[in-house]
Amino acid sequence: MTPILGASTLLDRQSEKRSDREYIEALRKAKDTLYLVLAGGKPVVDASEDRTEAKIRWFDRAKADELKLPVADSIFLGVERLEEGGVGPARFALPISEHFARAVPGGREQLSPFVDLRSLASQGAMSAEELSLIGQAAALANWHHNTRCCGRCGGSMSSKEGGWKRECWACKHHEFPRMDPVVIMALTDGERLVLAHEERFPAKMYSALGGFVEPGDDFIHAVRREAKEEVGLDVQSVKFVGAQQWPYEHSLLLGCVGQVESGELKINTTELADARWFSRDDIKLMMEGKHPDALWVPGRHSMAYKLIQDFVDGND
Repeated sequence: MTPILGASTLLDRQSEKRSDREYIEALRKAKDTLYLVLAGGKPVVDASEDRTEAKIRWFDRAKADELKLPVADSIFLGVERLEEGGVGPARFALPISEHFARAVPGGREQLSPFVDLRSLASQGAMSAEELSLIGQAAALANWHHNTRCCGRCGGSMSSKEGGWKRECWACKHHEFPRMDPVVIMALTDGERLVLAHEERFPAKMYSALGGFVEPGDDFIHAVRREAKEEVGLDVQSVKFVGAQQWPYEHSLLLGCVGQVESGELKINTTELADARWFSRDDIKLMMEGKHPDALWVPGRHSMAYKLIQDFVDGND
């Protein structure tokens, strides 16, 4: 099975060196340093004509300067891991607005297309490693965008440690990037699986249920609470399957299987547009793109897909 989107191993993040300002600035100025440009949070990519293949379009320092990109605002992602050992050139994320991308001379040609990460992941056109790098970059960029002011005193905050810390100029309060735990669960009675459609989903896509782990929760309680709240089912047991970073905007998905008794679903319409029991045969058709109602499931890089595939394979 295609691997799900996980933590990338392409880069050494060098957390022990981020506080060395001179080191980070030297990397920013290096000729072989490459930049991943995010326009409005969407990565600039190179894609095949039929959009079946895509990869990150990396910009070197010379091209970034030519396009007058704000390199000083770039976020350190890490340095390349070399196959023979050691490390190679540095990689940075460079967030800009969509307006900037379109207004800069030559930007319409050289800074497009930019595609949102959800679409790239669902299309299955990009490798899991590159998707993970984009996820890392997007999560950090979103965090900077949403942490402009100090939550303690309201003062302005500035980027530190290559973009991995923000500091208030007034009270010196520090903020660090965070990940919010989210449970995503396959609810099964052994023969069928509950899948749901939310209003924000693409048309006719059905996926596993999910919800945030709230203060005072552990992931087992969160699975039971969300199952009861969203479809009225009582979960008898919970099995943890794995985790996946998912930067919408900074989520850590905790994949679980919940065993339930078969019963009528009581759909919480404030949370879900629809939810149904699906048999293995139904889901196979959805995965193959052959369902009579054109229903389908998330892409191969997602935790939801892994949970659904495990159910189809009888590994639940």
